[in-house]
Amino acid sequence: MFPAQFTLVASTNPCPCGYYGDTIQQCTCSPRQREQYWAKLSGPLMDRIDLQVAVNRLKPEEITQQPTGEASTSVRQRVQEARDRASIRFQTEANLRCNAQMQSSHLQKWCKLDDGSRNLLETAIRKLGLSARASDRILKVARTIADLAADEKLKPNHVAEAIQYRTIDRMQ
Repeated sequence: MFPAQFTLVASTNPCPCGYYGDTIQQCTCSPRQREQYWAKLSGPLMDRIDLQVAVNRLKPEEITQQPTGEASTSVRQRVQEARDRASIRFQTEANLRCNAQMQSSHLQKWCKLDDGSRNLLETAIRKLGLSARASDRILKVARTIADLAADEKLKPNHVAEAIQYRTIDRMQ
């Protein structure tokens, strides 16, 4: 095995016709066609994708309006502060610089769940049929969400948000 670090950004349609879940155009695919379409993506591959986000088509009025969002400089500052928190947390760990690199033993140490968070994650695992790998990914994302919020401990809202980023798991 050759070690590698990279960021994968990928996209796919929700179904063969591309309109499943669209608010403007009706999907023409049968449930069986959608099932076959998604079966082409293996479970182990999808388990390794931390963030799975559905991006719906914009409505015409959303395209023409120019909404103002948060300034890039403030987002960058918040991300840098979150990375600094992780850096401090991992200072005694060799070869560990960010939440994505955590192994199961690290999750037990730095992603401790209170009863509410544990119940939420267990419910998601049961209802969505998540693997152990997918649940570990959820914890890593939840840890990052907590870091961005400057929270020392994981809270149910962090876990809930991380679960929401498993769109494809929820679609199946």
